[in-house]
Amino acid sequence: MADKRLLIVDDVEEMGEYVRFTAEEMGYDVKVVTEAREFMRIIDGYDPTAVVVDIVMPDIDGLELIKWLRERGCKAKVIVASAVNEDYAKLARSLGKGRGLDISMVKKPFQINELYTALE
Repeated sequence: MADKRLLIVDDVEEMGEYVRFTAEEMGYDVKVVTEAREFMRIIDGYDPTAVVVDIVMPDIDGLELIKWLRERGCKAKVIVASAVNEDYAKLARSLGKGRGLDISMVKKPFQINELYTALE
């Protein structure tokens, strides 16, 4: 298994694929899913070193996923992606940091340099 594994959940498939392309250039093995439930189903078997979580999704939103990751004691770096109000991303960060999650934020549309920094 690769030393760097990234699991991406974003309901907009093109966004996930954009992050995949960037991460693969950085040496990551990458899986992209478009539904939070799929993310939750495969995370343990994949054992990612980093995850990208979209905040606004139709089934389970990113804030709920952050809480879920926090409750599970997730050790992966968590990158919160949001195209909406920055307050959502800040809330996600505070939800995770209080319990030891390593959280950073990137704003959509992604700037390539911000993505590289978040994934380093």
